[in-house]
Parts: sequence; structure tokens; C-alpha cells
Amino acid sequence: MTGTGILLSFNLRRDRVALPLWIGGAGLLFLIQSTQSQNLYGTPEELAALRATLGGNTAVIAMSGPVELLESIGGEIVFEIFAFAAIIVALMNMFLVGRHTRGDEETGRAELIRSARVGRRSPLQAALLLAVLADLSVAVAIFAIGVGTGLPAAGSLLVAVALAGVGLVFAALTAVAAQVFEHARGVYGAVGVAIGAAYMLRAAGDAGNPALSWASPIGWGQRTFPYGQDRWWPVLLMIGTAVLLTGIAIVALDRRDFGAGLVRSRPGPPRASWALGTPTGLAWRLHRGSVIGWVLGVGVLGAAYGSLGDSIEQYLADNPEVSEFLPGGASDVVDAYLALTIAMGALLAAAFGVAAALRARAEETAGRAEPLLATAVSRGAWLGSHLGVALAGSALVLLAAGFGEGLAYGLTVNDPGQAVRMTGVALVYLPAVWAVVAVAALSLGWWARAAAVAGWVALGYCAVVELFADSFNLPEWMQQASPFVHLPDAPLESVTATPLIVVGVVVVALITAGFAGFRRRDVGY
Repeated sequence: MTGTGILLSFNLRRDRVALPLWIGGAGLLFLIQSTQSQNLYGTPEELAALRATLGGNTAVIAMSGPVELLESIGGEIVFEIFAFAAIIVALMNMFLVGRHTRGDEETGRAELIRSARVGRRSPLQAALLLAVLADLSVAVAIFAIGVGTGLPAAGSLLVAVALAGVGLVFAALTAVAAQVFEHARGVYGAVGVAIGAAYMLRAAGDAGNPALSWASPIGWGQRTFPYGQDRWWPVLLMIGTAVLLTGIAIVALDRRDFGAGLVRSRPGPPRASWALGTPTGLAWRLHRGSVIGWVLGVGVLGAAYGSLGDSIEQYLADNPEVSEFLPGGASDVVDAYLALTIAMGALLAAAFGVAAALRARAEETAGRAEPLLATAVSRGAWLGSHLGVALAGSALVLLAAGFGEGLAYGLTVNDPGQAVRMTGVALVYLPAVWAVVAVAALSLGWWARAAAVAGWVALGYCAVVELFADSFNLPEWMQQASPFVHLPDAPLESVTATPLIVVGVVVVALITAGFAGFRRRDVGY
């Protein structure tokens, strides 16, 4: 434990900006949903009508949670946002623990720290304590908001503890991954896949076999059934899993070499490929693993959504009130559903684009950009190589979402042409995806230290507007700030070229401004 307290204070100072944003984001999501739901479904009759409407729709249940939550207004709030809030908390824990363990070890900061009087386990313990403090802060914020907006205190306490419990599980899982992989991107990739798998298992369990939900920490949190049955024992499952994973991480830490992971990187070939002699070739080599992973993961998610498309019409025939939930009403229910799920795939493609663009900043702060820029490689070529992969990769991820959804939907309706159709539909959302990436590019040029915050805030803003604009009753001016709002909801609406061109011009302007700023500022600061 030597030095753990000092390291914890140091970590708190390093995350003094990002941590409040994570906690505030989860709290704001709960606050808006709580106030809006109580306004919309304040009477038992309105809540019963909602339960009858949503309870028969498998797609909505797969996206939100088990129908048992709809027994109370508080449970309806948990039904709407718990899965998304849990993903926010899980990502917060992943980045906190990954940054202060494997990230510091990879950049050499951990070696400097270990040259002082610091125990071998202290960096890991400090990172996990930071995650615990962050999860407790989220829990306090959720509980205060729940009670403050008029929800029962017992249910508010349970949902707060359940969210914190999900965070603890993924913090401990990240600690294990930090011992397994040699690079931070491997840690983030593995834990990111685990978060996606947890969401998918929960969705499959809620919509089909309930046993699958018990394989997901997010499913454990929802099955506490706050404001209704108020089960506390799933919280013990989360705490026990977190303790077990933490023990595994400590044992692995004691047995591995410093700077190495349990899975060693393979030695490279004796001669580099000719492609590595160009900035673009090097950028592709750095990004290709994440590109392949995102394409496969989002493609599978799209296939899962597409497999449910054929059943939507039948569900609406049984429950006509559901048409009010879909953007296009009952006139073309399948296309409305496909538009909603393709938009979710577009948000994931934008997430990949932001992460890939920010890799340029990581190369810069790690000191690997300066040796390249000291050669004949120009600043524009170096930054352009990373942004080019970010833009092209996000397009591939988006196409994978459309192809997977179209292929699965086409198989259910015996129409193979749906794969081509939905792949084309996905391209309609590409300007909005690139607009989010362009915000990160602009920040890389002018405000490099704030690039990560700007990129992820832009993505989060678009996600809130796209997914919760109606639920939160957001004002029109807030919705207009999202590029997704200006594009047609394909395939529900007809596609015209004007909005695509306008958003495309904005993308070009932002990226051009980003290049101009990068040519003028110091590198590495």
C-alpha cells in the first residue's frame, strides 16, 4: 500500500476535468428522464397504457430492458435509461483504470513512479480506489436526483447502488485486462467488447431466454427491479464478481514482468513492408486492428437488429399504440424501425471515428510524432493519414451496420436484395458521422488538449438528441445543433441531395480549419 494515497491524490488531480463530466453526464441523463417520464406518465392509467404498448414490442424491450420494470413510474425511468447509463458508467471505469495502469506503464510514467518509494501494487490499488470513488459519486448523484425529483428513496438508493455496482465490475475487469495485454489499446478493445457483449446478452435475455440476462452485469443491475420488487441480492453478485476479478488482477500483477502483459506481443518481421514507408501505410498499420474489430462488432449488432425487423409489423398489429413511439407512425413501421436502428449504427460509427482521430493526439503526446515530422513527412500528411483512416474506417463501420441489418432482415423476409438496399441507406448517415469526426479534427488543430473532451462531448450530444429528443422534450434549437437532425430518416423518408451536401460542406470546412490550426501550433503540447 506504500504510496497509494499519494497516487490516488495525483490521479484525482489528473482527472479533475473528465471525472465531473462523466458523473454529470450520468446524472443529467437520469434527471431529464425522471422529470419527463413523471410529466408524461403521471397517472396509473397512463402508465398502464404505456406498459400495454411497450410490453408487447420485442424490439423496444431488447433496446431498453425487462417489461417487469414498467410496474411503476420509477421502474419506467429505469426501463428507459438504465442500460445506457450503465454503459456510460462502464466506459468511465474502463478509461479511469486503463489510463492509470496500463496507459501509464506504456508511456513510461509508471517507471518513474516506481523509482520512488511506491509499492508494486500501489498504482493498481490507486486506480481501483479512484474508480470506487467515481462510482460512489455517481451513486450519490443518482440518489439525490431520484429523491429530489419525487421518486421513492428506497428505489432511488437501489438504482444508484446498482449503477455503481455495474461500474465496479467493469473497473475490476479493466484491471484484469491491464495485466493481460501489453498495450492500452488492447485493454480498451477487450473491455469495450465485453461492454458490448453485456448489452447484447441483456437484450437477448430480455427479448428471449431470460437466462442470458444473468450473464450480463447490466442485466444484473436491471433485475434489481428498483421502485417495484426492490431486489438487493443481485448487488451482492456484482460486488462478489468485482472482488473476484480484483483478486485475479493482483495475482496476475505479482506474476508478470513490469512493462509486459501475460499475452506477449509477437516480434515483428525482420523487414518492414513497403507500405510502412508512407504516413498512410503507418496509420493503417496502427488502426487496422480496431477497424476490423469495430466492423465485425457493429455488423453483428446490425444483424441482431435486422433479425427483429419482420416481427415489428405483427407486434404493431397486436399493439397499435406502439406506432406513436416510432418516428414514422404506423404507415411504414418496418422502415421506421430500420431508420431508428441504422441511426444507432451511425452513432457507433461516429464513436469509432472519434477514437481513431484522437489516436493522432496519443501519438503526439507519446513522443512518436516528432521523429516522423523531423523527416520529409509534412504536418499535413501526418495528420491527414490519421484523419483519413478515421473517416474511411467510420464509413466501413457504418456500411457494416447497414449490410448486417439488411442481410439479416432480408433472410427473414426472403429478399436478399435488402442487404444492398440497407447498405445504401446507411450511406445517407455518413455526412453526420463525419461531422462528429470533424469536430475532433478541429480540436486537434486548435485546442489539442481539449480534443478528447470536444470529440466525445459532440458524440454524446448527438446521441442524446437522436435517441432521447422526444422523451426529453428537447427544445428545437438544441435538436438543430445535431447534424443527424438535418439528414432524412432513411429508409423512412425520401432522400434528397441538399441536406447531405450542406452537412458535407460543414465537414470540409471544419477539417480544413483543423489542418490550418495544426500547421500553426507546437507539436507535443
